[in-house]
Amino acid sequence: MKLNGFIGASYKLKNRNVDSQRCVNYYPQLTESSQGKSQEVASLVCTAGLSELVDLGAGVIRGQHVASNGFLYVVCGDSLYYIDSTWTALKLGTLQTSTGFVDFSNNGTLLCLVDGANGYYHTISSRSFDRITDPDFLGSTTVNYIDGYFLFNDPDTGVFYIAGLNDLTFDALDFAQASGLPDNIIATSINHREVWLFGESSIEAWYNSGNADFPFERMGGGFIETGLASAFSIAKVGRQTLFLGKDKEGQGIVYASQGLNPVRISTHAIEEAINSYGDISNAIAYTYQENGHTFYILNFDNAKTSWCFDMATNLWHERAYLENSEQTRHLANFHSFAYRVHVVGDYSSGKLYKLDEDERTDNGQPIRRERIAPHISESTKRISHKSFQLEVETGQGSESESPDVVLQWSDDGGYTWSNEKTASLGLTGEFKKRVIWRRLGSSRDRVYKVAITSRVKADLISANLELELLRD
Repeated sequence: MKLNGFIGASYKLKNRNVDSQRCVNYYPQLTESSQGKSQEVASLVCTAGLSELVDLGAGVIRGQHVASNGFLYVVCGDSLYYIDSTWTALKLGTLQTSTGFVDFSNNGTLLCLVDGANGYYHTISSRSFDRITDPDFLGSTTVNYIDGYFLFNDPDTGVFYIAGLNDLTFDALDFAQASGLPDNIIATSINHREVWLFGESSIEAWYNSGNADFPFERMGGGFIETGLASAFSIAKVGRQTLFLGKDKEGQGIVYASQGLNPVRISTHAIEEAINSYGDISNAIAYTYQENGHTFYILNFDNAKTSWCFDMATNLWHERAYLENSEQTRHLANFHSFAYRVHVVGDYSSGKLYKLDEDERTDNGQPIRRERIAPHISESTKRISHKSFQLEVETGQGSESESPDVVLQWSDDGGYTWSNEKTASLGLTGEFKKRVIWRRLGSSRDRVYKVAITSRVKADLISANLELELLRD
């Protein structure tokens, strides 16, 4: 019999006896033809690996941006770099700070950066770099460009202000106040020429009305009683804005906008996990597209955890990096699609990587891929587990070495696990290799875990069980 739900998402509740599923470094993919080998609705596909492009040295990657001319800019430590298509780095200037996130925007001529208290600008044609010293610049968490204006938020206030037109000149009168609720603007975002002002417990949508005194006005119906938990959890996909929410009632729900309506996309299991992390104000997100899947990656550095929402399937999985035999958060904090490459920046070093579906390691480090399946039970009756057969991509090893897959099970909901039992995935070309374990004991309730750490491509298709219901 098929193990129902073996191909699925991460959904682990605090009460593991209800559900303890995990999907780590795999993502579910629908069989759109409905004529695939498996009767499951999907397969589990290996997530991309990492290969190093350039190491910028001291410090960590704090932000990156592709300008309108296609050039890649990166802040590492206290330095701004231009990265060309040969992955050669040119230092352009020095920032006042060396830690914290940096946000970018550009108008094709000027690249503007902010790090909270300070602002900077880079003239693309001359490659000059300067700090913004205008006394009417008030600092900003984020910077955006719309209709000829650079747009900023005054930190710890409800004020946003602009510079322009088409340059970085400031006027002390070019500001406005988010007035729906008396909360601070944490971040701003632009989507299809709408300005979204994200507060601690509300969002306001504004537009360019062309008013001579101040060009932006709040849209009719543009007040939303949902706020933002982390300034850098905002990411855009098409017309949708995704973010980690917060309001007067609590925090920890992930939303995607539909028009002016935030729609919940997180699950109770994801929300339980997020709310166990404590401070989530430094969560950071990015999006990227691969093979028709658009992924929203949400990193929690203090919890050493990375969650991923797949907008193609509306399912969540986890990304993880194997460090000292332990799974920790994924290395990537930022993403840019530059020079036809998915470029991600390391949260813990000055390295930029290629996010590569054909790479089977994380910059040489093996990737541990794991699936914990749903519970198997039958009204608390005892069940004999005669065999477990895994439908998996085999024959991907070398001519002399066969990679292994590890099976474990838990009879207490996933709190403790059996000893590991290994099986071979086959040498090169052994595409019909059977992966099967026999005589697996009995239980009233069981959860199976499959893990692969070998440096091979091993997509999962399904699992088959031979069971016998026993007399009590």
